[in-house]
Amino acid sequence: MEESPLIKMINEKFKCISHITDISALSKEDRIKYDETIKIYRDYLAVVSFAEATGREQGFKEGLEEARKERLEKEEKEGLEEEKISIARQMKADGLPTEIIMNSSF
Repeated sequence: MEESPLIKMINEKFKCISHITDISALSKEDRIKYDETIKIYRDYLAVVSFAEATGREQGFKEGLEEARKERLEKEEKEGLEEEKISIARQMKADGLPTEIIMNSSF
């Protein structure tokens, strides 16, 4: 999966901490700052990842619901058309002129 623009921005923002190769060489104060930065970074990535997954899931559910509505509307329309045809056939069988059937059914 491709990284979102937000994740890319976060990665760029925290790129400076990736250059630290020897964490044990940091002073106590710098180590505390480093640990806090790493925690913020990981928390932020987790939040963004969760939000993206939730958004995808919500979009999928909305898409399914929209498809279901469209299918029901199509089936209803097709049902009405079949009913009109059935009525027109019955009218024809009853001997009504085609012109009257056309004007009353469609």
